[in-house]
Amino acid sequence: MTIEINPAQPGDLADVEAIVTGAYTPWVDRIGQRPGPLNDDYAALIAAGRVHILQRSNTPAGVLVLIPETDAMLLDNIAVSPDHHGQGLGRILMAFAEAEARRQGFSTIRLYTHEKMAENIAIYARRGFVETHRAREKGFARVFMEKALPSSGSH
Repeated sequence: MTIEINPAQPGDLADVEAIVTGAYTPWVDRIGQRPGPLNDDYAALIAAGRVHILQRSNTPAGVLVLIPETDAMLLDNIAVSPDHHGQGLGRILMAFAEAEARRQGFSTIRLYTHEKMAENIAIYARRGFVETHRAREKGFARVFMEKALPSSGSH
């Protein structure tokens, strides 16, 4: 199994959208609305260089959206195609996100998720993220979390 993570290109748009749709559609019933990532403009995010795509044996399998902010890297979206669940790809994407944040000079990585996505909150907590607050934002009940990153000597 070969795994590559590369910046998404405009030609990857359909694959990115398919992965996000597959990953987030199952949550619609639980949260009672379309999860935020289903409404994002991936063409614009790809054009801005914010999207990475994970390929497993040359098959698009995961998506990562990273947005540099003033004082932290925002992990805006992490999604694995349902066909590839249980293969450790989420962990690989998370490790990549943390390494990329450090590479860009950030000492903190942040994320948010819907409060009803308890499984995801537990996964992030196991990876060292701590809840900072909860708030209603853009019509969603969100849990905000962050993780301090070990110094890479660049900050």
